[in-house]
Amino acid sequence: MGVFERYLSVWVGLCILAGMALGNLAPGLFAAIAGLEVAHVNLVVAVLIWVMIYPMMVQVDFNAIKDVGKSPKGLVLTLVVNWLIKPFTMAALGWLFFRVLFAGMVDPQTAGEYIAGMILLGVAPCTAMVFVWSQLTKGDPNYTLVQVSVNDLIMIFAFAPIAAFLLGISDVTVPWQTLLLSVLLYVVLPLVAGALTRARLQARNSGALDGLLARLKPWSAIGLLATVVLLFGFQAETILRNPGAIVLIAIPLILQSYGIFAVAYVAARRMALPHRIAAPACLIGTSNFFELAVAVAISLFGLHSGAALATVVGVLVEVPVMLSLVWFANRTRHWFPAA
Repeated sequence: MGVFERYLSVWVGLCILAGMALGNLAPGLFAAIAGLEVAHVNLVVAVLIWVMIYPMMVQVDFNAIKDVGKSPKGLVLTLVVNWLIKPFTMAALGWLFFRVLFAGMVDPQTAGEYIAGMILLGVAPCTAMVFVWSQLTKGDPNYTLVQVSVNDLIMIFAFAPIAAFLLGISDVTVPWQTLLLSVLLYVVLPLVAGALTRARLQARNSGALDGLLARLKPWSAIGLLATVVLLFGFQAETILRNPGAIVLIAIPLILQSYGIFAVAYVAARRMALPHRIAAPACLIGTSNFFELAVAVAISLFGLHSGAALATVVGVLVEVPVMLSLVWFANRTRHWFPAA
């Protein structure tokens, strides 16, 4: 790893501060950027995420995807964590903190909305950013693609029923435009572009692909840092206006993230998964599809509701937490078989 990658968490921290400062100094600019969205998917953020994951997609070898079926344990792990564990632990932590531990600090209605927002995050496994985390841990791009694709397929059918069950309501409306547009922007289009690029370069000469990947590598980090600046700029006023609520919501979300990762990582080690499969599998279960969670929270509870705020806090804590887990996964690579 170069100096830039080695100190990526430092650059992210600086970008968080820059986003907060710029968001307060130029709120109109960030409001204008935030308004550039279709079906609650911000187009500027979508472009930056596309820049992040395109290098990962170029590495996908379609001829090798069929080999995923020969070692399905990593796929089974991420599916069990995402759909049988994570939504229910998130709901349990929300109830514990806002109905018991923080009961005297938050009124019951607002507490219920915070719990709802946490549940919506828990039922939406990551679609886009996990490609970045996988790349940072030297994950298998083919296997990661299959993991994300299967999760997306399940999410189409399972998101609404699980969310309705945990929220205790029956009229959860899935914003299909948000879900399908996000999958199109974050998975399908960069995958097609990556496949076309790979095929063209491989037809040219054996070194062309490696040369392009070397040139693209810095752009993944640049896209990540620019996304961090935007996300924190969008929410700068909210954070400073209600810092106490942000802290209260962040505590169970952070515990959930580290707890889910620990469960998945221990299971992956006992299953003797190769690190290039184990790390992405665990990181998929830890991170969230925040665009979908935010959109559903707004449609169900309103833009200024506690549920919407909770999903936004999920966005704020995810990048620093995930970077710390990437660091841990890289430091513990020797715990797993090399291949």
